[in-house]
Amino acid sequence: MGILSSPWPWWVAGPLIGLTVPALLLLGNKAFGVSSSLRHVCAMLPTRLDYFRYDWRRVGGWNLAFSAGIVLGGVVAGVLLANPEPLQVAASTRLALAELGVSVDGGFAPDAWFSLAALASPRTWLLLIVGGFLIGFGARYAGGCTSGHAITGLANLQLPSLLAVLGFFAGGLLATHLLLPWFLGGGGA
Repeated sequence: MGILSSPWPWWVAGPLIGLTVPALLLLGNKAFGVSSSLRHVCAMLPTRLDYFRYDWRRVGGWNLAFSAGIVLGGVVAGVLLANPEPLQVAASTRLALAELGVSVDGGFAPDAWFSLAALASPRTWLLLIVGGFLIGFGARYAGGCTSGHAITGLANLQLPSLLAVLGFFAGGLLATHLLLPWFLGGGGA
């Protein structure tokens, strides 16, 4: 149980993630990612939209199983194998967050943003709605999510995936260093 209750080193986890690409190719699949799972779920429902009218069993069965495994793995890791110790945050990160008005309370996510009390703030709702829309729109517009482009797209030497990954990183840096501090205005949610 000890091997499952602590993070694995990069030299173990990285190659295991990297083996995803050859495994998919051996199974006859060339696509990998999570964003298409929502489309497969929508295709299960009766609809008049042609975009969702296809044989999801043939195309997306393995993808849905993979996505279900992510959820199940998250529950196992977060509930059954949860580390009771408070989250360790570097002093420089703690200072940077304090400048934004975010206190590190030892939990995985700040209570100021991720609690039932935070839902009373219009700022929280704006962040959730705009952020959710941008993530969903971006994944659809880019033709896939970060994992799909970064893992299999780059491994297949696809130029659109390289451009998408560069865009993901640029957007993340922009959001972290410009948008989030501006949005927070130096205060909490």
